[in-house]
Amino acid sequence: MTAPARGRGRPRDPETDAAILRAALEVFVERGIEGLSIEQVAKRAGVGKLTVYRRWATKEELVSQAIQTIVGEELTFSLDDLDALSPYEITERALPAAAELAASPAYRALIARILGSAVSHPSLMAVTWERYILPRRRLAAYLIERARQEGLLAPDADADVLIDMMVGAVMYRALQPGPPDTAEMLRYLRAVYRQAGLLPPEPS
Repeated sequence: MTAPARGRGRPRDPETDAAILRAALEVFVERGIEGLSIEQVAKRAGVGKLTVYRRWATKEELVSQAIQTIVGEELTFSLDDLDALSPYEITERALPAAAELAASPAYRALIARILGSAVSHPSLMAVTWERYILPRRRLAAYLIERARQEGLLAPDADADVLIDMMVGAVMYRALQPGPPDTAEMLRYLRAVYRQAGLLPPEPS
């Protein structure tokens, strides 16, 4: 997670940052971006309003970084990792953490709130897209290109379309009534990535 640059003065307290981000995430999930205020976040975090404003200029920037506290830790692969491992190995290693996250109630609530804010507060989606989504799409596109070069995908496979299909499938399944538990989500993710060509076909 990349913290906003700070100006002169005392060093930032990581525990204070964590408390503010945790509070912002809780208020966002409970009330959405429309019902969230810096005052509410500050009160829940046990800090003053100015403490929050010194760190984040807008509530959209605050919420966007708070989102990364729940969904940011699974980004554990670098370009060096992608070059060292096969596309199948990378996908298989990433699936357990992805399944656990996608099956969690917190993830479901978070996705619902983000989607609900996309039209009313486009700035939140813009910041989230730039800071969280795009880095992951770039890694996924690089992985898909590797798979295409190794003959695992069709030469004309469209990376953007494949990424949208995979992400959309997971979000749609997570938001359905009676969402899958971690084991079922892992089975589903394997099926999705197999259809996308990033896992080997099941033996016949």
